[in-house]
Amino acid sequence: MTDVARLSAVAMADLIRRGELTPTECTVAVLNRMAEWIPALNPFVDFDPEGALIQARAATDVMRHGAEIGPLHGVPVTIKNIQAVRGFPTMRGSRLASTEPAPADAPLVSRLRKAGAIVVGTTTMPEQAWTATSDSTLTGTTHNPWLLGRTAGGSSSGAASLAGAGCGPLHLGTDGAGSIRVPAHFCGAVGFKPTYGRIPYVPVPNNASLSHAGPITRSVHDAALMTSVMSGPHKRDLTTLPGFFPATVASGDLNGIRIAFSPDLGHARVDPEVARIVGRAMSAFTAAGATVEIATPAWGPEGPDIIRALWGLDVLGFLPRDDATAAQMDPGLVACTREFQRLTARDGLAATGRRLAYAAEINAWFPDEGWDVLVTPSASVTAFPVGRLQPESWPQHPWDWISWAEFSYPFNCSHGPAISVPCGLSNEGLPVGLQIAGPRLSDEMVLRVAAAFLEVQPFNEWPTPPGDDVRVPLETAEDEAA
Repeated sequence: MTDVARLSAVAMADLIRRGELTPTECTVAVLNRMAEWIPALNPFVDFDPEGALIQARAATDVMRHGAEIGPLHGVPVTIKNIQAVRGFPTMRGSRLASTEPAPADAPLVSRLRKAGAIVVGTTTMPEQAWTATSDSTLTGTTHNPWLLGRTAGGSSSGAASLAGAGCGPLHLGTDGAGSIRVPAHFCGAVGFKPTYGRIPYVPVPNNASLSHAGPITRSVHDAALMTSVMSGPHKRDLTTLPGFFPATVASGDLNGIRIAFSPDLGHARVDPEVARIVGRAMSAFTAAGATVEIATPAWGPEGPDIIRALWGLDVLGFLPRDDATAAQMDPGLVACTREFQRLTARDGLAATGRRLAYAAEINAWFPDEGWDVLVTPSASVTAFPVGRLQPESWPQHPWDWISWAEFSYPFNCSHGPAISVPCGLSNEGLPVGLQIAGPRLSDEMVLRVAAAFLEVQPFNEWPTPPGDDVRVPLETAEDEAA
């Protein structure tokens, strides 16, 4: 065990439970690794090492007294700054947000704490989660750990940046059109968007029921464990699903599993290097016993018009009231709101109707065609320079980042589960992810296929730390034990 901070949550929790590590030791290790990376990455809105150490000491004391502990006892976690964390403002990446501290945790944060997790801080995001890049008017740029100066993706920017750097096992993200899976793809992490309603999202967003919450980790098994802890019905989210979600992933081969592989969904442009790496990875599924066939879903080309209309409806609530307000906002968000400001109620109803038909078509396609899951690239490009909405070689647009992220939003619309897992590195050493998606309520199958893939083709690479010169020394586990 050479690096506690890189341990999976499953391994960390097991070592704590067996008394081979204490919550304090684990938390100190994660905090010290974060301190190495924070100046380079800029991943936090609020980083709370003192509060984390207080929580860790209390968790360690619980162990000494032999009390019953939860499944994440002593395991550090970060929370995207779109979900309320008691004592910290929920800024949503915006300079226009209230700076008042949240009086209580969001339900999913409460569930993580009840399971014993140590909340380390809140992570960065672009303004109002409107884009899948990592520039924020509030906190500045969050960088990719694999190559500083490149985007970490968004909108769960800080979460994916930390996960990719090996700064702790568990990071909470949210996803309205790819905001968990796209940054996971860019940063070499695992990003899981469960079935809509699996995890409570409070307050429920008024955005055509696109937003999901879910984990960003480096392990499919960690993603399942974190999802299990957060899932279940809640009185303040009428969309939440009943029932127990398993904390473990079925292991073994994929014999009898039928996988559809669509390199482009029938319409998406994909950079050749991304296409090559994802295509080459298909052999891992066949090695695990699955049948893989190329497929082009008829519903694929219908998506672009639908998501852009829905995105226009979503962002209209942020239309600036005057030029002074606009000056404090992300220019891309302002451009998007102004393009769609003339949408009418009739337009909104039409877009919603098209989305419902689109979702029905996606969910029916899997059983009708006999597919268990669909595999695609997670995004069309590798991480490009910060400060841009599109790579330089792509068509430029004042707000349309969706052009290179056409694979993720169909499963926000359909409410089906989807996961991004790393499948290789580009010639520049940048991660590439593939997406595994399924129909609504097929979470266990999606996780099973993802776990089997990483068993055959593990992703054990880690980015190089920026150097000890930026490390902020923290209290050591030895000092605490003394």
